[in-house]
Amino acid sequence: MNTIYLVRHGENPANITHEFSHKLVDYSLTPKGILQAQQTAEFFKDKHIHEIFASPLKRAKETAEIIAEPSALPVTIIEHFREVNVGDFEGMAPTRENWNLHDSYFREWFTGNYEACFPGGENYLTLLKRMQMGLLEVTRGKSNRNIVIAAHGGIFTATVGVICQGVKIGDLVRQPNHNCAITTIELETEGDELRGTLKSWASYTHLNGEAAHFVSGSPFIQGMEDARKAKARS
Repeated sequence: MNTIYLVRHGENPANITHEFSHKLVDYSLTPKGILQAQQTAEFFKDKHIHEIFASPLKRAKETAEIIAEPSALPVTIIEHFREVNVGDFEGMAPTRENWNLHDSYFREWFTGNYEACFPGGENYLTLLKRMQMGLLEVTRGKSNRNIVIAAHGGIFTATVGVICQGVKIGDLVRQPNHNCAITTIELETEGDELRGTLKSWASYTHLNGEAAHFVSGSPFIQGMEDARKAKARS
């Protein structure tokens, strides 16, 4: 059994512009994103982390490097942890119409149509397979390791519910996966089989001050969050 910490990357400009990103759109962290990663590094100081892995995208790699700095651990890049391949959407204008169409593919996946495929991109089965392959790569033959994986909200949200038994995707979607939020799972690996137990989902209690002022990569999730906060204040 290994403990896996899935860390969503810190804020980057695409969170602000709401651009679609898989490979071509590849920004570094904003100053707030750096602060978020620094506070996340502080959280992990006493967690006895053994290994740190990251998606190849700059925002995830830089987040992992900041987390790794206090312990002088190396960061290993794993291609499998790249964000959802949205295909032709990357480079499209982040309009309401395009975001609605983008979100429709996720809705298809979450209602069981796993073969619904982003034009020029991937379907759910392909996404899940590469996430599983990434987890097998970093855990096979290991036990009692504490492992950090810095990657992306889309791939985490879409796959954790299958990797961890008894988790409903609807429950995950209701709790936003903010920048530098931490999801903790206990993962047992036997051969090519993964059995996960979700311990916590998208926790951000380690963030404070400016680092806890979040924006969403999706303008519509952001709108829902703003409405929720306004209702709470009234």
